[in-house]
Amino acid sequence: MTAASGVLHKEYHEEEFSKTGGEFQMVQLWVNLPAKDKMSTPKYQGITNEQISKYELPDNAGIIEVIAGNYKGTKGAASTFTPVNLQNAKLNKGGKAFFTFPSNYNTALLIIEGSIKVNNNEVIPTDHFGLFENKGEDFAIEALENSIVLILSGEPINEPIFAHGPFVMNTREEIIDAMNDVSAGKFGHLED
Repeated sequence: MTAASGVLHKEYHEEEFSKTGGEFQMVQLWVNLPAKDKMSTPKYQGITNEQISKYELPDNAGIIEVIAGNYKGTKGAASTFTPVNLQNAKLNKGGKAFFTFPSNYNTALLIIEGSIKVNNNEVIPTDHFGLFENKGEDFAIEALENSIVLILSGEPINEPIFAHGPFVMNTREEIIDAMNDVSAGKFGHLED
């Protein structure tokens, strides 16, 4: 979802899931927009599992789901305002995957399940976040057990950030304007 110039939303689960429950796994990411795009038209990209491009790794190592960006020529379906790579590595125990991103990109790993070793060195367990130093982002990950790893890498915007509540803008004044717009009903209305 691109909130941009304003949209109110509620997140719902599928009706049957709401009644019966079960396992549910989700990561919510907020990606900042460049100042020039902050007031663009809001939009929603409903990307289903079937629409996510998948790259099968050799030697039964696992798969890379490419949501945004590119992995070895496999392109993701999500459109972004700045260059962003968002990939889900589903690795079998002992499986390895290799990644290359520009050295100026901000790159990080979120271990959703299992544990991994980065560059045959650093072990990162479940529910931990690994942030790279922007010194050249060629790296390998190896699953120490069946693992799911979210790989995030993107070009820095290099603009100031000012956040308050659900709003992310560049200045305090822009936050005040956004809050006034919500109060005036300019973001729409929520319906039950």
